[in-house]
Amino acid sequence: MSFEHPNRNNESMIDVERDIMSRPSERNTTNLDLQRMKMILDIMGHPEQSFRVIHITGTNGKGSTARMAEAICRAYGMRTGLYTSPHLEHVNERIAIDGQQLSDDDFVDTWDQIKDLVAMVDMKMEELDKPKMSFFEVLTAMAIWKFADAPVDVAIVEVGMGGRWDATNVLDADAAIIGPIDMDHMAWLGNTVEQIASEKVGIIKPGCTAVIGRQPHEEAVMPIIEEAARQNHANLVRDGIEAEVVTRIPAVGGQVATLRTPNGTYAEVPIAKFGEHQAHNALAALCAAEVVIPVNGALDGDLVAEALSTVRIPGRIEQIRTSPTIILDGGHNVNAAESLRAAIEENYDFQQLVGVIAMMGDKQVEEYLGVLEPLLSHVVVTENSWRDRVMPAEDLKTVAERVFGAERVTCVPELPDAIQEAVNMVDADDELGVGYGHGVLICGSFTTAGDARLMLEEKVNPDLKKPKSERVFQEAVEPEPRKDQDEADLDFESDANPDFDINDFGSVGPDLAEDEDEDEDEDADAPEVEHADAASSEDMR
Repeated sequence: MSFEHPNRNNESMIDVERDIMSRPSERNTTNLDLQRMKMILDIMGHPEQSFRVIHITGTNGKGSTARMAEAICRAYGMRTGLYTSPHLEHVNERIAIDGQQLSDDDFVDTWDQIKDLVAMVDMKMEELDKPKMSFFEVLTAMAIWKFADAPVDVAIVEVGMGGRWDATNVLDADAAIIGPIDMDHMAWLGNTVEQIASEKVGIIKPGCTAVIGRQPHEEAVMPIIEEAARQNHANLVRDGIEAEVVTRIPAVGGQVATLRTPNGTYAEVPIAKFGEHQAHNALAALCAAEVVIPVNGALDGDLVAEALSTVRIPGRIEQIRTSPTIILDGGHNVNAAESLRAAIEENYDFQQLVGVIAMMGDKQVEEYLGVLEPLLSHVVVTENSWRDRVMPAEDLKTVAERVFGAERVTCVPELPDAIQEAVNMVDADDELGVGYGHGVLICGSFTTAGDARLMLEEKVNPDLKKPKSERVFQEAVEPEPRKDQDEADLDFESDANPDFDINDFGSVGPDLAEDEDEDEDEDADAPEVEHADAASSEDMR
């Protein structure tokens, strides 16, 4: 806890997380406005005006682009704030300062500082008979407060959903990135790509630079984007026109690309992610970084290369295990499935790839599975931890059987068991036992990827993170001198005891004495043989 703002109520991280997450969802169509966010920023004294902003929307690629832009800015010595969603494992992943997510103490401290201000907004909303602040609005307010308190030079902020009415759109972007626009969140954004594009262009603000990624529905959405830029007198930087991925080749752990921006060309930049789409995400991030970094002309190519070669993006085509290979991907729509398939086909040589899939019921499930069908030898359908939204495994099985055929679909409702079933399948077919060419792909939702990541990641013993003097370990003990033993003890321990006779222990085997008497009777008529045996024994000695 901070000295100025101690944890006054002695709250734990789990207490704060439950408090925030119990608030209304931003998906409630009754709160699609910016009234609550504008009100809390007024109360806070407009901290958002203290830093530059890169604002990112699009159907896919937001999180990857945000992390790449943040890395480039930080490589230049700028203090950075990063706000992304959703989180995979812990809610404090969403807010990072200088590339490090908030610690539990920092997260609780930040909530402690603004919760009274949130209560004021809630009270006013109650008077107006309107919803109180949603959990995403609260998290956005916390991020803005923390960025100003740090203070950061630039905030890289990912839109939660859409753009126009998203809580993050109280920010005035210096650079507004619009990634690929496709069908997703139709219940809130519209049933056509034109309607969805009209929502997303809301982040283009007067005088900003609008960085536009490749558009899968270019003819439908580009006129809408260009008109929004014209109305706001924004500078347009379009992938394929003002900027481009000149060349790219796959490489170990990612790829190498040459990127051209309005300010220059960056040759052979290493990008630590697979897939052509990630090269275009890197291009958008670089164009936006050129806007907010106070440098005339092109940026330093070595710094850009260093930044992009170290970016790690959890849950986005992330390989977390080998033998067998296990890949996680949180993409949940058709465009994401296409990028996933292309990246795996380009960078892996699987003879067998088993999918473990759990999806939300409001997604284009059959279309998503259809894109992955040529890639997967078998699918294990299951469920993730978001029980209110996840499609029941039996329902997903019905859809999957239409796409893959019943013989290629297995239903295992519990995710841990589903992962184990998939691993068993690839192990059974892996004759060499080395895992090469055999893999498991866990996908369909960020919740699915997060659940699996939490289960499969290797855990470090917390004790090893402590200084050596504080670790728990067994004390070293000096052995005591060996005591002298008497002759009876030594005689018992020795296997050279001349007094040993098996018959001393009772009838535990054949009676040798009786056998000897019988042998004497039987051999009485053969003295020469007995003498010969004796002679042979003498020779052996």
